[in-house]
Amino acid sequence: MTQQYLAGELSVLLERVQAVTTTEAAGREAWSLRVAAETGPIQRLGCVTVRALGLIDRLCWDSLNRGDIWAFNRLAVAGAALREFGVCSGLLRDT
Repeated sequence: MTQQYLAGELSVLLERVQAVTTTEAAGREAWSLRVAAETGPIQRLGCVTVRALGLIDRLCWDSLNRGDIWAFNRLAVAGAALREFGVCSGLLRDT
């Protein structure tokens, strides 16, 4: 995969994450991660991916604590797609 493809695809996935965030602060954090993916050095894409997965994890726990299963489901789907991309692209290790 080309480096531009990796950055572009990660940006698209982060846009999906941003769309399912449950607070304004989380939406801003997802937007910030997207900007980092689009403008930062390619070598930092793995770090951006890990940070995005951390955001999704926190939001999933928050939605479960609130009993919002619908939000949890949307976040889990976005997180699964992001993780799969990260592993398949070599940005993350499969553990």
